[in-house]
Amino acid sequence: MAKIGIFFGTDTGNTRRVAKDIASLLGPDLAAKPVNIRNAGVEDLLNYEFLILGAPTYGEGELPGLATGNATESWAEFLPKLEDHDFSGKTVAIYGLGNQKSYPDEFVSAMLYLYDSFKKCGATIIGGCSTEGYKFKLSKAVVDGRFVGLALDQENQKDLTNERLDAWLKIIQPAWA
Repeated sequence: MAKIGIFFGTDTGNTRRVAKDIASLLGPDLAAKPVNIRNAGVEDLLNYEFLILGAPTYGEGELPGLATGNATESWAEFLPKLEDHDFSGKTVAIYGLGNQKSYPDEFVSAMLYLYDSFKKCGATIIGGCSTEGYKFKLSKAVVDGRFVGLALDQENQKDLTNERLDAWLKIIQPAWA
């Protein structure tokens, strides 16, 4: 079994594409095939020592889910299921997608919900990134001056995605090496 589970929540394709890119960069011996969170249970995540989790930010800094117009359940419905589960000993890295120009006051804010939920369950969170190179006003996902994970803007800075992914994977790679 692969060491790293990759789970994402989306009703469109960008977050899924990034998950597939991450899996491809890590290779099949290291990373499992990415799974949409609507098709997973808490036990599926608990099967891995290392997790990479992805979420886009919807509207006013919200997670994807039925309330945001998704056709199916997503992170908004999944996170409450984590209650009473222990993720101690698990290492989690988060990536988030957002749009700095259209939503400058909520850029990648949905990452904070993943961060808070998994941290509350005892997981170690890694992979925080600098806010340099982004043009936004506010993000809930900035803690102590840094994003809680990798921030990506596929609408306005798609040309930087591969470079940012490569750099981020080098940062988090020592956790499973």
